[in-house]
Amino acid sequence: MSGWQALFYKEILRFWKVGFQTVAAPVITAILYLMIFGHVLEGRVQVYGTVGYTAFLLPGLVMMSVLQNAFANSSSSMVQSKVMGNLVFLLLTPLSHRAWFVAYVGSSVVRGLAVGSGVMLATWWFAQPSLVAPLWIVVFAVLGAALLGALGLIAGLWAEKFDQMAAFQNFIIMPMTFLSGVFYSIHSLPEFWQQVSHLNPFFYMIDGFRYGFFGVSDVSPWLSLSIVGVALAGVSALALYLLRTGYKIRH
Repeated sequence: MSGWQALFYKEILRFWKVGFQTVAAPVITAILYLMIFGHVLEGRVQVYGTVGYTAFLLPGLVMMSVLQNAFANSSSSMVQSKVMGNLVFLLLTPLSHRAWFVAYVGSSVVRGLAVGSGVMLATWWFAQPSLVAPLWIVVFAVLGAALLGALGLIAGLWAEKFDQMAAFQNFIIMPMTFLSGVFYSIHSLPEFWQQVSHLNPFFYMIDGFRYGFFGVSDVSPWLSLSIVGVALAGVSALALYLLRTGYKIRH
């Protein structure tokens, strides 16, 4: 087993050993969201003409779970290692910054997809959205998880304690997630907020993911794919640069 594979395996074991907290708990949270919003708004809101609200909501909740847990995996692992002091053992290894990146982001993708799959299986009986374009579903799920995993790595490198990490998540990740169209179509918003939504990369991840289920979306899936791809390249480049320079870890 090579170095990056060993680190990747270690990161997988880290979240899997507390699977009830890292996988089961987000699934339960998503079910509660679906039960509450679906019960209140089903029959009152129609999206894309004939799509029921519960069916519309389900892909949004799945993708939201993927993104949030991919971010939480890499960010919490990095901050925990810095606070507990065991990051020094990784620094002693001959692993390159690219190996670190692949292991941390790769494990984040695995956790995000595991939680997303759990949410899908647990909520499928509430509504059965069609699978018009499954390849789009897979592409946006993987790219979205990788993007948030890389962003979580950046946040983990920046934060020096759990309070800073919580602030990053509460003031940046959560607002961008909830303002991305998880619970609504942006066409139901006033013109100003529609324009604001188009500046949010999370919107394109969720909208493109939802396209795979219904074959319709608020914007073209190719536009969403382009924006998500550019965002992933930019965030990954920054994360690799910070790892290469040892930002806040080589002192």
